Amino acid sequence: MAQNIPFNKPSIVGNEIKNIRDAVRRGQLAGDGAYTDKCSQHLQTLTGAQKVLLTHSCTAALEMAAMLCDLGPGDEVIMPSFTFVSTANAVVLRGATPVFVDIEPDTLNIDPVAVRAAVTPRTKAIFAVHYAGFPADMDALAEIATEHDLFVVEDAAQALGSTYKGRLAGSLSDMAAFSFHETKNIISGEGGALAINNPDLMQRAEIIREKGTNRSQFFRGQVDKYTWMDMGSSYLPGELIAAFLYGQLEAEPAIRTRRLAVFDAYMDALAPLRASNNILLPQTPKDCTGNGHMFYLLLDSLQMRSAFIAEMRKNDIITPFHYVPLHSSPAGEKFGRAHGALPVTQRVSETLVRLPMYFDLGGDIETVIDVTLKTLGNTKRGTL
Repeated sequence: MAQNIPFNKPSIVGNEIKNIRDAVRRGQLAGDGAYTDKCSQHLQTLTGAQKVLLTHSCTAALEMAAMLCDLGPGDEVIMPSFTFVSTANAVVLRGATPVFVDIEPDTLNIDPVAVRAAVTPRTKAIFAVHYAGFPADMDALAEIATEHDLFVVEDAAQALGSTYKGRLAGSLSDMAAFSFHETKNIISGEGGALAINNPDLMQRAEIIREKGTNRSQFFRGQVDKYTWMDMGSSYLPGELIAAFLYGQLEAEPAIRTRRLAVFDAYMDALAPLRASNNILLPQTPKDCTGNGHMFYLLLDSLQMRSAFIAEMRKNDIITPFHYVPLHSSPAGEKFGRAHGALPVTQRVSETLVRLPMYFDLGGDIETVIDVTLKTLGNTKRGTL
């Protein structure tokens, strides 16, 4: 039976199809055409970054960032264990070691105190994840990085349009990786971008993105031929992806406004759960603004979460969870290490559940709220 209310649903919001037709008429379907340039320019404004390079995924952007950090065997990168595998894979692919640390219990972002404790002479970078679209404590991380001469990379996959102390996510570090996967606010099916603020990295970033060649300089007329200059890979998206993405970017303010309205509706309606049954709702970090990327609940136990998901599914509402902590995964144990105990990560991974969140959710939010309140409102602690 088809699910009535999915967790996520991609939406056409503007000129996506029109742009794709135009891209076909222009006669260039490979990367770095007119729509790639339009997206890059738009994203520079939306992120506050000095340069933005479109990629075929956020994973690709993270891999580029790892190369630009010059990671290699013996190097260590501090990151949260509570994140998607791409954050760690980018490091492992360079032969370096992910060092997993705990997250803060209120923001679910990387804990700067744990980061400081994990720094060793081998530490080369900090990869900070902006969980649920709320930026991590970047000033605290920048202070640690300055003291130890470390790169800082924002895994801003979920945070396009969010701010930290008035500054845009993507402008808060040496580099930032963004995602346009269909589960994100702004989508192109698959897609990503690398935002760069460190001027020393910009020219090399272009080369790495273009299979290790200086092809971009050639097309700008800066060199008379292009050749192999460095390591790299094919990280460009095709023009059809960029054309679709530009249609979404044009509508970004409306998309963000709609998602924030859904977030606020959830927050207002589910607020009574705060006072009962040890159920927690998202907390906006101090001096931050979010983008309505995600709404989650932290329930009392793994048992309670499993029962809640099952009950919601009976009502044709999909409410998934994530992540399996990387430090305790088979690959995490093989390629990385945890610094100390990670109790917050473990607890959150067992109790977090996400509610449906997408542009066209509309009146279905009332059904989600009603069933959630009915399921959780009269529970005994730890059970349903």
